[in-house]
Amino acid sequence: MTANAGGGGTVYETVLTEDQDGVRMITLNRPDVLNAFDARLGEELLDALTKAEGAAEVRCVVLTGAGRAFCSGADLRGHTPGETSLGALLRGRYNRIIMRLRTMEKPVIAAVNGIAAGAGCNLALAADLRVSSDRASFIEVFTRVGLIPDSGGTWLLPRFVGLGRALEMMFFAEPVDAAAAERLGLVNRVVPHDELMPRTLEWAARLAKGPTRAYGLIKRGVDRAFALDLRGALDYEAFLQEIAGRSEDHREGVAAFLEKRAASYAGR
Repeated sequence: MTANAGGGGTVYETVLTEDQDGVRMITLNRPDVLNAFDARLGEELLDALTKAEGAAEVRCVVLTGAGRAFCSGADLRGHTPGETSLGALLRGRYNRIIMRLRTMEKPVIAAVNGIAAGAGCNLALAADLRVSSDRASFIEVFTRVGLIPDSGGTWLLPRFVGLGRALEMMFFAEPVDAAAAERLGLVNRVVPHDELMPRTLEWAARLAKGPTRAYGLIKRGVDRAFALDLRGALDYEAFLQEIAGRSEDHREGVAAFLEKRAASYAGR
């Protein structure tokens, strides 16, 4: 087990990492500002995700926050409206993180331990699964400062809750508590706060032992399907299934089924 070091031994200032049984836990570590994004956190989180993606021993990623927040969005200290190119900032920092999460061919679970606001809310939505503390809340806070949802919010949120609910959350910028988030489909599970990490790591361990090659291809297929009609989706499924059918995991799964034993997947 390693702490505060990414793959390759990198030590970060604003991110903690820990490896256990094929799971890499990445913790945003600016608790004094509710894990708000600054340049350093953006750079280090992207690097930690990139290293997790490239590490063969990492089969599942868990993303969470230190202290009482998951992530409160952008750190506005020192920000002067009109003087910073927000478009350039998004393209250089946030968009790269969101795309890394969505295209990483490993399952990612967000363990939402507290408030997830603005870009922090959409960071959680960009994970594949969300386990939420009963103390957590979600808010698309952007209109409170005259901005639009970014970090994938306009794409992700309507796909979880539908257009009307998404626009309500975006327009009014009111918090959604954990119970309501579960009802709306924003999160997969809500658990007592003290059980958040044990329950999340149970799922992560199951995924880490599973056919991770197939999980990655599922992510590809689901994201691509949003832009396709049925015919296009069927064709892309056939393309992905050809890849899956040639994997070691598929051969192992079939062998285990025929031999009536538990499969031992390698993620290849």
